[in-house]
Amino acid sequence: MDRALARELAHRCHNAVEPLHAFVYFSPEMEQTFAGAGLKAGRRAYFAGRAAPLGPVGATVVTATFYNFSPRLVERHIPEAWRVVAPAEVVNLRFSAAEAGLRRLLGEAADSPEVGELGELLREAAGQAPAEGRALFAAHADLDWPDGAVARLWHAATLLREFRGDGHIAALVAEGLSGLDALVTHIATGKSFRADVARETRGWTEAEWSAAEDALRERGLLDDTGALTDAGHALRAAVEERTDAAATAPYRKLGEDKARRIVELAKPLSRTLLKAGGIPRELFARG
Repeated sequence: MDRALARELAHRCHNAVEPLHAFVYFSPEMEQTFAGAGLKAGRRAYFAGRAAPLGPVGATVVTATFYNFSPRLVERHIPEAWRVVAPAEVVNLRFSAAEAGLRRLLGEAADSPEVGELGELLREAAGQAPAEGRALFAAHADLDWPDGAVARLWHAATLLREFRGDGHIAALVAEGLSGLDALVTHIATGKSFRADVARETRGWTEAEWSAAEDALRERGLLDDTGALTDAGHALRAAVEERTDAAATAPYRKLGEDKARRIVELAKPLSRTLLKAGGIPRELFARG
């Protein structure tokens, strides 16, 4: 498989599979399950859920591996979350809630042969992904596989998502973009949510955001209106190309036919999930 085809397949597989993981960040099942265990809904549940496979780590580790959140925001929730619910229990709660949410959104399709087939293909791909330099992926990969086809599908999708995410952070670092820089330039592409929403959910102040925009203007990446310049668009394109390139290993080893089968199986399941309201349409369509 040549490089161009490998990048294309990595990109297509990610787009097709991503909703099957990402719905958890909008899932009432996740919110209710974590709230029942004493974890506040919102950022605390998010940080704890994603970081739990790392163990009882501190805020610095979570800030580093999640990358675009304000350290102050992370510090308000980590490590306090581990005093409420131990990481191992958070992992179990997350698996349970993810399965319940995916079953609700997929309906009858949750018990279809396609779910089982897709889950096994994703599991095979994830099992061939190298862990070197991928801290968050490696932590999730060390978890025991959950029982049941639906839970396994979600876990496999999560592994590949975190594998790609670790590579994306490496690409951002290579291009000299801090977590806040990455967020500002991503919003400036016009393919994501609004700047005020990004600031609030990621914990940055208006002054910090403005300072980052000023610094990016100095680099010639933003214009006076806050939009990307040609250089800014080129940099973001380079980041995405590097991200795709860094995500190719599982699909190279899986082979073209199986990678294309992932796309074929995942697309209708993701459409069903989106149609059921699993992810706010305006977020996913633009993201």
